[in-house]
Amino acid sequence: MSYTALYRKWRPTQFSDVKGQEAIVTTLKNQIISGRIGHAYLFCGTRGTGKTTVAKIFARAVNCEAPVDGSPCGQCPACRAMESAASMNVVEIDAASNNGVDNIREIRDEVQYSPAEGKYRVYIIDEAHMLSTGAFNALLKTLEEPPSYVIFILATTEPNRIPVTVLSRCQRYDFKRMTQDVLVGRLRELVSYEQVDIEDKALSYIAKKADGGMRDAISLLDQCIAFHIGKPLTYEMVLNVLGAVDNDVFSRFLRALASEDTTGALLQVEEIVMSGRELGQFVQDFIWYMRNLLLLMTSQAGSDMLDLTEADWIRLQEESRMLSPDGLIRLIRVFSELYNQMRSGVGKRVRLEVAVIQATRPVMETGQEAVLARLDALERKVAQGLAAGAAFGPGAAGIGAPPGTETAGIGAQPGTGTVGPTEAGAQRGTEESRPAASGEGAAEPVVLPKAQWEDLNLIQSQWPQICKGIEHAASLALPGTRVEPKGEGAMWVVFSDHMNMNMARTLGALERVQELVEQNYHKTLEFEARLAAQGETEVSYVSDADLSVFHTEIEIEDREE
Repeated sequence: MSYTALYRKWRPTQFSDVKGQEAIVTTLKNQIISGRIGHAYLFCGTRGTGKTTVAKIFARAVNCEAPVDGSPCGQCPACRAMESAASMNVVEIDAASNNGVDNIREIRDEVQYSPAEGKYRVYIIDEAHMLSTGAFNALLKTLEEPPSYVIFILATTEPNRIPVTVLSRCQRYDFKRMTQDVLVGRLRELVSYEQVDIEDKALSYIAKKADGGMRDAISLLDQCIAFHIGKPLTYEMVLNVLGAVDNDVFSRFLRALASEDTTGALLQVEEIVMSGRELGQFVQDFIWYMRNLLLLMTSQAGSDMLDLTEADWIRLQEESRMLSPDGLIRLIRVFSELYNQMRSGVGKRVRLEVAVIQATRPVMETGQEAVLARLDALERKVAQGLAAGAAFGPGAAGIGAPPGTETAGIGAQPGTGTVGPTEAGAQRGTEESRPAASGEGAAEPVVLPKAQWEDLNLIQSQWPQICKGIEHAASLALPGTRVEPKGEGAMWVVFSDHMNMNMARTLGALERVQELVEQNYHKTLEFEARLAAQGETEVSYVSDADLSVFHTEIEIEDREE
């Protein structure tokens, strides 16, 4: 006798065997018990959730001579005839290949004749959304006023494609995806019947891979059993059969991305390719891994939604401190877009490597998520007490002194805590001129009107507090900056790094500084950004009133000895 696939061999024949659809099963059983049977039903849901199976059980039950608690008895002639597919009372139609007007007209002609045996003639139309517009129109009248002995059951995965005129004539039942616990429980029953030894961890992975579909779960189990026939199935064996990888690999890969280690992440891609894993499956499972981490980071109920071992818990807790939720959402977006691209099957490895480079170098992107990722990296570096310039990886321009080290500001009084001059940046982006220093390391004093000097001295002395006082994200673009006079009622904010300057402009940092100065110091000043010139040195500023003291003539009195 030829082999029968497990999903066909163990297809439920009683309502009690249907798993995960208790509400629908109870409703249908009650209709049969009470005799309140409708004439048209619409079963909606994703693949493998039991639509066709429940439709067949219902068709047997309505024709059963002695139903037991609403389920077919399986013993009467009607039940045996339908089980052997010899009954003419149940007609299954695949609308994907029989979707024309002529096919529906045949049904319309057949329903004029009552069944030779049994109570009802049941038409099960699978993939009903594939029917043409003309076919739906031909079916409308029959659906609205069918003979009392006819029942229509339309099964579909896309109810949105069913005309409203048809929907309004049917009782609609939405089949939900199976939970992982339901799938594991059913799989455990089947392996017990089949006398297969398999690890619980392997069953859990198969259930997760099925993504809520019972038929998919059973088919994957059948595939694994066939590959390792006669052997106890381990978790590693299941991973090998399905082309998947262990969570340890996902953890190492995520940590490389979080630390912006492009080389390390690419080397892991090389290992995955050389081990023969399917790259599309790897990306799909990695997205699921990041989803678990995101739930753990953002939701108090996340822990209840995750089925994790103690080792997985410890690992995810560590990784939750390596990324912000915004940074993790960005990675999920990058790899979700990659997965959609990889479905074409062309250049999977190249696409994955490009996504790795994109994920580890947010500086290459200009979107809001990328900016937030760069700011998050900068914040973490600052929190670790490292130079802020290192937050953007090798080759990035310095951003300033480490947090906690404050040097005397230009023109400020000692001890004011003003942030001092930073490393020289790229070529300054302004034509505004300023006096050059006289001699290496020397600062040539520049005379300012007393009012401008007082404003400058106030802002320089309060600059660290001003930077800390604005919104957190915007403040991260200001470390290492200094302020200089620009003219009456205006000041330059001098950046040593063009990336920080662009961030400040994007996030409106200088506008917020202007508002804060006006609120707290009652000064109306405009702040504009410029980039420090290559090799630019310090300049000190003095008040013209103070400088006049040094130009007073000094009389030397002769003293007699």
